[in-house]
Amino acid sequence: MKEKVLDNKKHGMSAFILFTVLYIIALLAVIYGAENSVLAVVLGIIWLAVGWIPYMGLKILRPQEAMVLTLFGKYVGTIKEDGFYFVNPFCVAVNPAAGTKLNQSGDVAHSSGYLNPNQTVTTLSKKISLKIMTLNNNIQKINDCLGNPVEIGIAVMWRVVDTASAVFDVDNYKEYLSLQCDSALRNIVRIYPYDVAPNIDTTGDGIADEGSLRGSSEIVAQRIKEEIQSKVAEAGIEIVEARITYLAYAPEIAAVMLQRQQASAIIDARKMIVDGAVGMVEMALERLNENGVVELDEERKAAMVSNLLVVLCGNHDAQPVVNSGSLY
Repeated sequence: MKEKVLDNKKHGMSAFILFTVLYIIALLAVIYGAENSVLAVVLGIIWLAVGWIPYMGLKILRPQEAMVLTLFGKYVGTIKEDGFYFVNPFCVAVNPAAGTKLNQSGDVAHSSGYLNPNQTVTTLSKKISLKIMTLNNNIQKINDCLGNPVEIGIAVMWRVVDTASAVFDVDNYKEYLSLQCDSALRNIVRIYPYDVAPNIDTTGDGIADEGSLRGSSEIVAQRIKEEIQSKVAEAGIEIVEARITYLAYAPEIAAVMLQRQQASAIIDARKMIVDGAVGMVEMALERLNENGVVELDEERKAAMVSNLLVVLCGNHDAQPVVNSGSLY
C-alpha cells in the first residue's frame, strides 16, 4: 500500500478555539435562553451533549512522529509533520506494533525481549516513531561454515520510512524486523569461518579468500545489513546500519579453540625463531669464511651449526663450555 501524506490538516488551534466558543455559547443559551427562546435551549443542550465529539479530531504530533488514520476501516492518510491537527473525529489511529516491546531503544519493557502477556499496559500510543532506533536482539548460537558453534549478536539501526506499508503490509512490523534480523544473521554467519581457514570461499566467486567473522567484521556487518534490507523493504523499513556487538566461540568448544589458538601462536613463534637462527648461522659462517678467521671442515661446520641452533632456538640460556685445549 502506498503512503498518502495529509499536509492540509494543520487547523487544530482554530478548531479548538471554535469548538470551545461554541461550547460557551451553548452553555449560555441553556442558562439565559429559557425565558426567551426554547429553541436556543434545545440547541444548547444538544451541543452540550455531542459537542465533545469534535474534540476527538484534535491530534498533536511531536517532531519525528507519524499517525496512520483510518475511517471505518479505510485508509485515509498519514500525518507526519509536527504540529496541531484537526481531522475527522471518527478517524482512528492504527499502529499494530504499539503494544510490542522489543529489546531496543525507545520502547524497552525489560531485558527478556517481547512484552510479557501478563503485563498490563496502561498507555499505548498509536503514534509511529520515525526516529532512528536500535534493535539489539538476543545473542544467537550459530554454526559457522566449518561447523563450529559460535555465539554472535548484532545491533541494527533502523527507521520507518513508509508508514502505510509498515502498518498494513505486515502484521507487526517490529516483530517482523526482529525475525528477519535473526534469519539474516544466520544466513550470513554460516558462510564465514570464525578464523581464517584455507580453501573457503566466502564471496561466492569460486575463489578461496581470507574472509572470516573475526577478521572481516565490517564486510560481514555490511552483508547482514543488505540481507535484512532486502527482506524488510516491503514493510516500509530502512536499515541504516548493522554492527556486530558480540562474537565468541560457544562455551562447549571455547576451551579447545583457545588451546588451538595457543598452539598456532607457539608454532608461528617457533617458525620465526628458527628462520632467524638459520639466518644468523649463515651470516656467521659467511663472515668467518670472508675474514679467514678460521678454516673449518664439513664436520666442524656441522658441529658449529648444531651448537648455534641449540643456543639460538633454546628456551633457556645456554651454559657455555670453554675448551682450553687444542681445536683437535
